[in-house]
Amino acid sequence: MRPLYRLAVLAAVIVSVAACGGGSSGGGTGALRIMAPAAPGGGWDQTSRTAEQAIKSVEPDRKVEVFNVPGAGGTIGLAQLAGDKGNGELLMTMGLVMVGAVEQNKSQVTLAEVTPIARLTEEYEIVVVPAESPYQTLADLVAAWKADPAKISVAGGSAGGTDHIVAGLMAKAAGIDPKQVNYIAHSGGGEALNALLGNKVSIGISGIGEFAEHVKSGKLRSLGISAPARIPSIDSPTLKEGGLDVELANWRGFVAPPGLDDAAKKSLTDLVTKMHDGQAWKDAVAKNGWTDAFQTGAPFAEFLAAEQTRVKGIIAEMGLVS
Repeated sequence: MRPLYRLAVLAAVIVSVAACGGGSSGGGTGALRIMAPAAPGGGWDQTSRTAEQAIKSVEPDRKVEVFNVPGAGGTIGLAQLAGDKGNGELLMTMGLVMVGAVEQNKSQVTLAEVTPIARLTEEYEIVVVPAESPYQTLADLVAAWKADPAKISVAGGSAGGTDHIVAGLMAKAAGIDPKQVNYIAHSGGGEALNALLGNKVSIGISGIGEFAEHVKSGKLRSLGISAPARIPSIDSPTLKEGGLDVELANWRGFVAPPGLDDAAKKSLTDLVTKMHDGQAWKDAVAKNGWTDAFQTGAPFAEFLAAEQTRVKGIIAEMGLVS
């Protein structure tokens, strides 16, 4: 092979590897990809796209791309992430929902195999009905639910996720067997919203940020939120005010592929910290009704491990796993 031709081939290989972004243990100045392991319109998608804009606001020259890998409560995306070992230019948005989905779907890949980067936010859940619904209050809903549990269809995210857990806890608090909950899982908040607006389901449960605008516009009516007290971002009573002793906060964060070297892990952590400290991210947290729950390093890794144990216990009690 002639020297000039060899150089051309080598250059093409380098360009190809850089474009793919796979296997890079470095990071910090190149393109960053953020995986939302769900369909567009849900909390992970919303968080990913909010982060994209917030990162660009603090590092205008950095290329950031969000892409969706829906299915199985995020475990399809989790498996894809785990297969991109050593890639220091890839983040995946995840949270409490994925912790439950790993157990519910008996995923071969677990969260023990990823690199924890940061916990970002907490968000309380909201229980809504279509504007035309006969249920004006939570008490109305509970009365109908107790009379015929199968008749009340509940739209939410993936099976075993936060929305499903809230539905089970509500049923238990109302004296209904959680195993009788007629839960209809959706791969993204957009799908659940369409089911609600089309009057195809009785109630919907999701993060406040996903339904807030539709509550404010009058298309949906809030029956309660899973917060300990009312919050300014949404005009709604709490579930406790409605007679159900239920309180639960969802959380979301970032993890990276396994096998990162120390430099790549530090680069991603520093970038996410810079994003978190920027005004654009702070404004988005306030606008969406999120609670700042920022945590990195060993504390986040320990939190993630503890959550896996806690959530497995909850969904086992609901009969979702054996």
